[in-house]
Amino acid sequence: MATMIALRMRAITASALVPVAALLLAGCGGAPGRGEAAERSAAPSPGTAAKPAGDAAVPEATTFTTVEGAPADRGREATDGLVVQPVKPLPVLDRPGGNRVATLPTEQLGGPTWVPVVESSGGWRRVLLPSRPNRASGWISGEGLREARTSYLVTVDLGDRRLTLRESGRTVGRWKVAIGEAATPTPTGRTFVMAQLAPEKKQPSPLVLPLGAHSDTLDTFGGGPGTVALHGWNDVSVFGRAATHGCVRVPDEALRKLSRVPLGTLVLIND
Repeated sequence: MATMIALRMRAITASALVPVAALLLAGCGGAPGRGEAAERSAAPSPGTAAKPAGDAAVPEATTFTTVEGAPADRGREATDGLVVQPVKPLPVLDRPGGNRVATLPTEQLGGPTWVPVVESSGGWRRVLLPSRPNRASGWISGEGLREARTSYLVTVDLGDRRLTLRESGRTVGRWKVAIGEAATPTPTGRTFVMAQLAPEKKQPSPLVLPLGAHSDTLDTFGGGPGTVALHGWNDVSVFGRAATHGCVRVPDEALRKLSRVPLGTLVLIND
């Protein structure tokens, strides 16, 4: 039986705040990497737990990997806020009791793995994955999970170029943001806050929130896997424009409020 634990809203994110030497995220700075060679040279996810013996045939579900055979999440609606954390690496299946397509590790980018539950069936939970392809999901057993509820919901409306943050259904902030330009659009669909990173260089953003989504047009960026993120920007004229490599650049006030959002919180990116 999974254990429901009461967590303060900031408790989930506190241990995931880690320094990084460089931003390896699409649209977060630097220049695009050199295709597949740059992607292969990227370091593995820091702190990722080793897979148990016999799991070599399937990848770990991290921002650095592609999970073949993962069911695509077609949902557009909000969830009830249930998020889960594996207490040990767990098999990810393509359906309840089905074929194994990945292993969900206990850590992502140096912090704990928290993923949103988008569907339940008996003792099984379908969760969003941080891997390629975008909108990848998978089924995990409810056994061996920590559970919590997040009262937050992040919505990005690309048409309006606006981010809305809600807590317990109440809007706590709406801001004009910068989104991906035409050649490198911000991907749509349901995703989630995967980690909090505090880069050593505080500009252009003192905090970066990688999402469980990737650029649809860049295989790699700056030596990393093309992960899309929410982050700040030091030129306010960019807000309201389509000007990024896929990331969503947000004003300072929005970044401060987003820093309180727990890992695993759902992010809806709409056309």
